[in-house]
Amino acid sequence: MPASNQISPEYVADLEQRLARAEAANTALAEANARLERLLLQSRHARFGPSSEKGDPDQRNLFAEDIEVAEGQLAAAGEAADKALCKAPRHASAVNRNKGRLPEHLERVEEVIEPANTSCPCGCGEMVRVGEDRTERLDVVPARFRVLVTVRPKYMCRACKGASHAQAPAPEFLVPRGLGTNRFAIHTVVSKFCDHLPFYRQAEIWRREGIEIDRTMLANWAGRVAFHLAPLIDALIDDLKASDHLFADETTVPVLAPRTGKTRKDYLWAVVRDQRGWGGGDPPIVVFQHARSRSAKTAQEIFRDFQGRQLTVDGYAGYDALSDPKKTNAPWTMAYCWTHWRRRFVDYSRTTHSPICLEMTNRIAQLYRIEADIRGKAPDVRRAVRQQLSKPIVAALRLWLEGQLDLLSSSSDLARHIRYGLKRWVGLTRFLDDGCIEMDTNAVENAIRPIPLTRKNALFAGNDDGAVTWARMASLIGTCKLNGINPQAYLEHVLDKILNGHMQDDIKSLMPWNFKPNGSKYS
Repeated sequence: MPASNQISPEYVADLEQRLARAEAANTALAEANARLERLLLQSRHARFGPSSEKGDPDQRNLFAEDIEVAEGQLAAAGEAADKALCKAPRHASAVNRNKGRLPEHLERVEEVIEPANTSCPCGCGEMVRVGEDRTERLDVVPARFRVLVTVRPKYMCRACKGASHAQAPAPEFLVPRGLGTNRFAIHTVVSKFCDHLPFYRQAEIWRREGIEIDRTMLANWAGRVAFHLAPLIDALIDDLKASDHLFADETTVPVLAPRTGKTRKDYLWAVVRDQRGWGGGDPPIVVFQHARSRSAKTAQEIFRDFQGRQLTVDGYAGYDALSDPKKTNAPWTMAYCWTHWRRRFVDYSRTTHSPICLEMTNRIAQLYRIEADIRGKAPDVRRAVRQQLSKPIVAALRLWLEGQLDLLSSSSDLARHIRYGLKRWVGLTRFLDDGCIEMDTNAVENAIRPIPLTRKNALFAGNDDGAVTWARMASLIGTCKLNGINPQAYLEHVLDKILNGHMQDDIKSLMPWNFKPNGSKYS
């Protein structure tokens, strides 16, 4: 400070500069602190919260189940009291009435309850049956094991000298002289790849019934099933490769690295054909392929022999090589997913209130309401509606977002989320001009969802071959589910067909969409 009592203008200016720098540093520190808090909350949500912003209705119902249990106890107590007091039973409320229906294909086991005495109390003789009351209730027989004994009698002519004999040929079994039937082997495969029960858990379940089957034997059966069904899976892949307007995504799969005792992070790439959104005639398919990496080179290798040229994906840069004329001879037309972009704003709004996020999610919700009205309609109809209703919303949205960028700090997370979509704007808006393109990758995300469930329970694949088998069996079972086919019944039927010499040149007749669930026959 100057020695004189007067403060010089230079000193005041220096103090003002220091104050401005301190305020700027404090502002930057506050922004950094808020960003760290958002990252912490997002990390907690990613670890412990639901993965979908929509939420699972079954999870919401978990909290009501205990209340419903208490209501059931209360209802039973009331019924017991009415019965003790000889009162007429009260009618069930609308909430407690049975929901759903009993399918016609279920076996009906009739139990006729006759009165103890059908003689008329007046002494007129036997009463005549004039009607009946029928009540249907759902029953279950817990898993029951049985042993199938195959007997093939031998016949021989004792009169002739040629020693003529006759015996039926032995049926074809998946495992010659094996312990389990073909149906049992299929059951173990479906339990693992469809119901997410790893082999060691299945072995524990059967051990309670006194049946000792080692999980290595179950894995051997799964390998045999995959071997015999290989032509069918290959035909499924060939059918998919000839299709256009596909979806793609990938998910991690841990694989035990040889001679290390540790797992490495591999990937299952999923490709889906689902034309139900625009009324296409080809049945839905999902195919998984195992790969060591998630690189662009892997994407090029997976899609090398595909004939289709339109692909809907998320914003992952690994797919960019597919649309680059310098890196591929026949570039793909890429459409990007609005759900992935929307998810960024939803995640941001969980930790920080933002009118921009609210406006963004509301506008995208408008687009999805339009999509809901045109789902299943012809591509020309969908395109016309999108041009009339969706295109003005999308055009106004871009102008609004560009204006918001001018008001935001270029280093803020919200600005980064906006730039994510503007950078991919051509791919995001491609659905406006093509009625066969969907707004999102929900088709492949739904098909890929069982993989993390199996991964969580099975922990890892034992080797590369195990990961490949996982991918191929998941492809066949996933395609069954997309077509509304029971995987157990379907795989039983096709395995029996193949084991008994079904012609390889007619393998396409065994595709899941040709299966007739009611009679288990092919047309």
